[in-house]
Amino acid sequence: MIQTINLTKKYGELMALANLNLTIEPGQCFGFIGPNGAGKTTTIKILATLLRPTWGEARIDGLSVGPVNARQVRRVIGYVPDYFGSYDDMVVHEYLEFFAACYGLEGDQRRQTIGDVLDLTDLSHKVDAEVNSLSRGMQQRLSVARVLLHDPKVLLLDEPASGLDPRARIEMRELLKELHLMGKTILISSHILLELADLCDVVGIIEQGDLKFTGTIDELLARARTGTVVHVTVATKQREAARTLQAIPGVASAEVEGEEIKLTLEPTADQGTLIPAAASKLVSSGFALQRLDEERVNLETAFMRLTKGLVQ
Repeated sequence: MIQTINLTKKYGELMALANLNLTIEPGQCFGFIGPNGAGKTTTIKILATLLRPTWGEARIDGLSVGPVNARQVRRVIGYVPDYFGSYDDMVVHEYLEFFAACYGLEGDQRRQTIGDVLDLTDLSHKVDAEVNSLSRGMQQRLSVARVLLHDPKVLLLDEPASGLDPRARIEMRELLKELHLMGKTILISSHILLELADLCDVVGIIEQGDLKFTGTIDELLARARTGTVVHVTVATKQREAARTLQAIPGVASAEVEGEEIKLTLEPTADQGTLIPAAASKLVSSGFALQRLDEERVNLETAFMRLTKGLVQ
């Protein structure tokens, strides 16, 4: 449904996007993860026909994204930017009627469609409210309602949960889950990594315009699990305890960090045997063991391990 082939964007000497090769299958929800300046918004703007690449190609639903096919591509996509815009003195139903008219919806079809998208986004009770009086969360839901008017196959969402309070983020996530169940192909960029894990089929990590990883959540976690990390706390003599642990075969490193010891096992080590052995060694050596917990790899720790914190 979405494909990029060596997609590249340069601003002078700045490489905003470097030979991006990406495939998103029909009906998939793809999470685009990366820091500000990584290339997420550049990618989405190119796909939305708002920005031309320096070289390379993007295709949506078989259409080459570019000036020649821009009108046809815009019929297929719904684009929600990371800002709402200003609509002074316009109420919700006027806002939706304006955009429905832009898509050629008239009469009963327009009224029915507007009613349907208001119901879907839970905004029917705000139909006569001024757009600028809505909360940030409601404005984001209204943005989604707007792009659903022409029933697009593909949704391009740039940081849709940015600036939302916890309740509004949950409501947005549930709305996106419902759209996913409806068969929409969704590309969503976000910094809220744990929420992407609950929503997306596939994720991609981008840094400095370079795609570092693409795959399922399980594949990402497996890629980041390069060596089991165990956090150990003893009552006293942390440095001596660290030296004792370091001497155990299969231990890659044992480093004192504050009041605890960060124990890293070699990737080939049998953690089921080695972790109990480490606890037993500490106790038999006279250390008062207080805590021994294996660090769990989630989407956030995987992101930190696979990126370097670089920005353009």
